[in-house]
Amino acid sequence: MGMTDNLLPTSQWLITLVLFALILVRALRVIDWQALRRDNALQHSLFGAAVVLGFLWQLRAGISPGLAIHVFGITVVTLMLGWALAVVAGLLALVITVITGREPLLMFAANGLITVMVPALVSHAIMLWERKRNFRNFFAYIFFCGFFGAGIAVAAAGLVMCLLLWTSGVYEFHELVHEYIRYLPLFMIPEGFVNGTLVTGLMVFHPDRLTTLDQRRYR
Repeated sequence: MGMTDNLLPTSQWLITLVLFALILVRALRVIDWQALRRDNALQHSLFGAAVVLGFLWQLRAGISPGLAIHVFGITVVTLMLGWALAVVAGLLALVITVITGREPLLMFAANGLITVMVPALVSHAIMLWERKRNFRNFFAYIFFCGFFGAGIAVAAAGLVMCLLLWTSGVYEFHELVHEYIRYLPLFMIPEGFVNGTLVTGLMVFHPDRLTTLDQRRYR
């Protein structure tokens, strides 16, 4: 996240807008809206996650435009709500950052794609991989989906952002390597720690809040 006004050319802006719209439409079609209306706890998780992310994303660091560093937190939200509702929660959080002036409205689609959709889909894919492997120890869910999943998700989002900035001619590849890519492993550690710790706490005290957790599978 951190795309500023006029950072991307019109062609790149349109590409991100189309991808953003396609993923958003798919997410809205996947959501079981009737179940959401009936489940107060799920509603609280959805809006609570949006508010927490909205304020968490106010805290960031970075010098060059478009290369901001901050904790995403999307992985734990994806494991709590599923990827589709995580996209909705993340976009609501992004609205908060726009209202507070931290992000420009013009770059909403680009920031939503990078900060919300890419990490949510990557986290979902890792969760499906863990489920397909049929691990019987619940630590597999914590470590693969929580700790490692979050690190991989933020790395994927960072690489997509760098790809956009490189192909649009905003930065040379060596600049991106020097200012961002070589630091990605350092970004992955706190992201994995924060998300993994939250997943562990939820699994111990409120496993019912993790809608992607199949408790029958673990011994």
